[in-house]
Formats: sequence, C-alpha cells, structure tokens
Amino acid sequence: MDRRLTPRGEERRSQLLEVATARFAERGYQATSISDIVGAMGVGKGVFYWYFQSKEELFGYILTAGMTELRRTQLAAVSHSDDPLVRIPAAIRASVRWSAEHRELASMFEFAHRDATFGPLTSRLRELLIDDAVAELTSAMDAGRLPRGNADAQARAMLAVTDALATQGWSGGRAAEAVADDIVTFCLDGLGAAPSAAAASWRNSAPAT
Repeated sequence: MDRRLTPRGEERRSQLLEVATARFAERGYQATSISDIVGAMGVGKGVFYWYFQSKEELFGYILTAGMTELRRTQLAAVSHSDDPLVRIPAAIRASVRWSAEHRELASMFEFAHRDATFGPLTSRLRELLIDDAVAELTSAMDAGRLPRGNADAQARAMLAVTDALATQGWSGGRAAEAVADDIVTFCLDGLGAAPSAAAASWRNSAPAT
C-alpha cells in the first residue's frame, strides 16, 4: 500500500517490517498472525492496516525488498571489474555474505520458493539473478575464458549450488567465507575455467584480510 509517510511513519513501518520478519522466520508464515505481529509491537491492528492490507501483502513486500537488496549487493560487488571470471566469484561471495547476515530473510526465501502462493513471486525475482549470471557467463564464453555451453542452465546450477551449500554451511556453523570458498571453487571448476585463470579469479574476488 503506497502512502506518503512522515519520518515517524517510516520509523513505525520499519519496526513493523523488522518484527514481522523475525516472527515469520521463527514461526513460519502460516503460524504467524497479524495479532502476533502487532502484539509484539504493543500496538493495535489499526497500525498494521495503515501500512498493509493483509498478511500476504506484507510477506510479499518483505520478500521483494529482500531479494532486491540481495541483487543490489551483488551488482555493487562486481562493479570493480570488467573481467567475468572476477565478477562471477565476486557475485557468489556477495550472495553468501548477504545470506549469512540476513538469515531470517534467507529462511523466508526458502519457504516462499516452495509455496504455491509466493513461489511465482520469488521465481520472478530469481529470474533477475539468473539473467545477471547468464550475462556474465556469456561474456566469459565470448571472450574465450570459458568453454561454450548453455549459459542459462549453468546460471541456474550456480544459483542452486549457492543456495544449497550456503544453507548447509549455516547449519554446520561454518564461516561465510569458508562456505563461499567451496562454492567458488566448485563453480569455477564445473564451468571449465582454465586452472590459472580460475586461481587468479578466486584470489581477485576474495575480500582483503
């Protein structure tokens, strides 16, 4: 719901989004009610309905905002280089770090992707991430940096591997950078990058210590 908000209104909406995200991540979408959310805030339902028409609209808003922020983070991470074999690992690392810092949102993405109501929304948003990866892979293939292949299929595989290994990494208590190392190595090897190019890209994309 679009409203022109005062600074106080923006603050109240931010609080609502923060509390709702925590409740959804902890209890799940179905088990979380509007009463749970406003009760945790210490306000009445009128506050909720001032900003959102329904729980479904609120959940969709959080998903969209979160995935938009994730993509913006990836794009910022790759902006320092024109080399696709530097940009690809940098995007993976940015995604893993973002997921580690926003585990509540990451768990909501997992649920939404399998849900009949929210699956179509997350699929549309994920397609933007796929398109970004396809562009990088195509650029690397055109430059002879990677063997020619199906860039769309490879991009989807990279996203699936990143999602799967990142989730397992958190459950095992591993550091985000260690998980990112595994994903970058696996993806570059799987893409068929030349060993020397892969090693250089791995180093160039890693954060300074």
